Amino acid sequence: MSSSGVMNNLSHLNFDNRFVSDLPADVEQTHRLRQVRNACFSFMRPTPVKAPRLMAHAQEVADLLDITSEQCQSDEFAQVFAGNQMIDGMQPYAVCYGGHQFGNWAGQLGDGRAIALGEVLNTKGEHWEIQLKGAGPTPYSRRADGRAVLRSSIREFLCSEAMHHLGVPTTRALSLVTTGEEVWRDMMYDGNPKAEPGAVVCRVAPSFLRLGNYQILTVRNEIDNLKKLADFTIQNFYSHLGTPSKEVYGEWVKEVCERTAHMVVHWMRVGFVHGVMNTDNLSVLGLTIDYGPYGWLENYDPDWTPNTTDAQHRRYRYGAQPEIALWNLHRFAEAIYPLIQDVKPLEDALLHYAQVMQEEHRSMFLKKLGLTQDRGDADTTLIQNLLRCMQSTETDMTLFFRALAKLEVNEPASWLAQLKHVYYDPEDFERHHQEAMNDWLSAYGQRVNEEGLSDDERQKSMNAINPKYVMRNYLAQLAIDLAEEGDGSKVKELLEVMRRPYDEQPQYEDYAAKRPEWARRRVGCSMLSCSS
Repeated sequence: MSSSGVMNNLSHLNFDNRFVSDLPADVEQTHRLRQVRNACFSFMRPTPVKAPRLMAHAQEVADLLDITSEQCQSDEFAQVFAGNQMIDGMQPYAVCYGGHQFGNWAGQLGDGRAIALGEVLNTKGEHWEIQLKGAGPTPYSRRADGRAVLRSSIREFLCSEAMHHLGVPTTRALSLVTTGEEVWRDMMYDGNPKAEPGAVVCRVAPSFLRLGNYQILTVRNEIDNLKKLADFTIQNFYSHLGTPSKEVYGEWVKEVCERTAHMVVHWMRVGFVHGVMNTDNLSVLGLTIDYGPYGWLENYDPDWTPNTTDAQHRRYRYGAQPEIALWNLHRFAEAIYPLIQDVKPLEDALLHYAQVMQEEHRSMFLKKLGLTQDRGDADTTLIQNLLRCMQSTETDMTLFFRALAKLEVNEPASWLAQLKHVYYDPEDFERHHQEAMNDWLSAYGQRVNEEGLSDDERQKSMNAINPKYVMRNYLAQLAIDLAEEGDGSKVKELLEVMRRPYDEQPQYEDYAAKRPEWARRRVGCSMLSCSS
C-alpha cells in the first residue's frame, strides 16, 4: 500500500499474484541497472509522474477487471494506472528475459519500461495480469529512462483493441494516461532528439510471458529455475496437458507452436506486420504482444516492413512472418530441451507448426475468396495468380477483398469498374494490368459458380473474414497529431470504429479509405522506428 493510503475507488479489486508467489525473485530491490541472475523477476515500484490524466479507456477491458465506467473516469483511476499510487494487494514487478534480436542473441533484456502491478482475479474466476508500459526505470532499462511517448502509446492502445475485435489473438489495453511530463526521444535515430509528451498504457493479458523468458534461463544454465517457470506456465495456462513431465513438456511446446501458427495466420489474413518479431516479442500463449514499429499493408507487398531498423534486410517483412515465427520456435525448443533431453518430441512440435501453418493459411485464403471447398492444385493456381496481380500494381489489400465480395458473379461487364477504386494508380492498372486481372476474375467467377453459392451468401461469408476497417498507420497518426495538442477525441473515435471492423458503419466511411498520398512517405505512416 502506498503512503497515500488505499484507494477506496478500486479497493474491490481482488489480487491473486501467482507469478511472484511461485517463482524466484531478485534479491535486490532497486532500480540499479544490473544482470539479474537466479531470478525470474524483480520487485519494482513504478516511478510517479507529474500530472496524470486519462485520455481514453476501453470499457470492455475494464469489464474484465470488474471496473465500472464511473470508476474509470475517477481521478483515482488515473493515479493508479499512471503508477502514482498503489492499491491493496498490488505487488509490482518487472520480469527478466532475454532474446534473439534480428537473429542475434542479445543477452538479458527484460521489462525495461514495463512494470506489472499484479494479477487480478475477477468475479468469473479469470486471472488478468495488469501491466503499465512507460512506468519508469527498472534493472532492465539498459541506460534508458523507462518512459514512453504519447505517439507510441496511442498506437499500442488502439492496435491492441483493434486486433482483438478483428479476432486476432492479442494482449489487450485498458487505459491511456498522459503524464504531464516530457520525454526526450530521437525518433529516427538520426541525431535529432526532441521533447515529446509522455504517456502510460495499461496492458492486460492472462500473462506476458515470452519465449525469451525461458531462453535466458537456459543460456545461464539455471535449469532449476527453467523447470520452475515451465511448470508454472503449464499448471496455470496449459493445465489440460496434465502434470508437468518430460512427455508433457513436449506436448506443451507442440501447443505453443500451434497457437503461434494460429496467431500468424490471423496476421496474414488482416494484413498486419508486427515489425519486430524478436524472440522476446513472441508470447508463449500465442498472443500478439509488444506493438512497436508495426504496420498494416496498404498496397499488397509481401516484401514490405514498417520498421526502419529492418529496412535493409527486411527480416520481418509481411511475407516472411510465418518463416520467422518458426525460426523463433526453434530457439524456444532449444531452450526447453534441457527439461526433455530428447530431440524427437521437439522436432515433432516444429513439424506440427509447419503443418498447421500450411493448412490454416490455405484455408484462410480460400475463406477470404468466399470459397467453401478446396480444389487442390486448381485453387493453388487461383490464389497464386491473384497475389501476382495484386503485387504487380499497387492494390489496397483491405479494400480489394471487400470490393470482391460485392461483385455480382453473373455480371462480369461491371467487375473492373467496381474494383477501380482499390488501386493506388488506376491509370497504371488500366494500361498495364487490366487484362491479367480480367482473366483472373473470369477464372474466379467460374470457380464461384461451381460452388453454387448465391452472391448474398458469398458476400456475407467474405465480409465476416475480410475487415472493412483496420488500424491503418495514417489513421493512428491523425489521432496522434490531435492528441499531442491535447485533443484525445480522435483516439476515442478510432477506438469506437475499430470495435466493429467488419460492419459497414456508413458514418465512419472515411476511415475505410485508401492511404492518402500525403501519408505515403511520412514518418509514422509509412515507416516507423522502435523509438518510444
